Amino acid sequence: MKKHISFNGDIIESLDSNLYTNRAFKFGDGIFESIRILNGKPLFLNHHIGRLIAGANTMKIEVSSNINVNYFTKAFDELCRVNNITKSGRARLTYFRAGEGAYQPTTNQGSYVIEMIPIDQNNFELNSEGLIVDTFKLMQKSLDQFSKFKTLNSLLYVQAAIYAKENSLDDSLILNKDGNIIESSKSNIFIVSNGVLYTPPLEDGCVGGVMRMNIINIAINNNVKVYECSLKPQNLLIADEIFLTNTIKGLEWVRGFKNKRYFNDISKKIITLLNNKCS
Repeated sequence: MKKHISFNGDIIESLDSNLYTNRAFKFGDGIFESIRILNGKPLFLNHHIGRLIAGANTMKIEVSSNINVNYFTKAFDELCRVNNITKSGRARLTYFRAGEGAYQPTTNQGSYVIEMIPIDQNNFELNSEGLIVDTFKLMQKSLDQFSKFKTLNSLLYVQAAIYAKENSLDDSLILNKDGNIIESSKSNIFIVSNGVLYTPPLEDGCVGGVMRMNIINIAINNNVKVYECSLKPQNLLIADEIFLTNTIKGLEWVRGFKNKRYFNDISKKIITLLNNKCS
């Protein structure tokens, strides 16, 4: 017997494989990776798949032995081909627990979806206008074994992004329960003081960003000191620069936090080094 659902008042047939029956939609039971495509190839794919597998294992979602970097390299190549993406694009790889059930799943087997769209720039470009940011205080991020992964339970980030828009900000900064700034609604955060980079440690609850890791390595390899340490709002107010990092944008410099205004000298240097690494 066919199943039907009501969608916005319309009765439609519900297929077993469609959105309304999977656990990603019902319970946010999964994880995802946002991946930049450059020159028709996924960037830092080994890092993304490593984090995906670690996150799936932590969430007790099964990962079959054939799910590895080589497997997803072929999957991305094929999807780039059929979507005619030969230069730059952005992709999202969502990995979720398959099957039905309520809070207790009927299986821990994993399924995945890859989405992909083209974008214009085939490199990373520093934003010409610096971002204006402020803290988001309505919710705090909890610290647990899932904090460093990008899970489908993204309510905090959605609310932080809405807060930014409602308050004419470009982004808002997320706090943990200790009042430390750990990240923004869509990026990891770095501050610069006297030519030294500082970024929150994973122990404070920030996402273990792939671009964050690569920026740290790029800086160290080019004799720029980097320290992972807790950041309070007052640390930002005495910094020389602030920049945000994620895999799609690369690096974005911040022009203002509260009444403080910033430069972008180190930001320019780091994004040039990033493009050199990715070329």
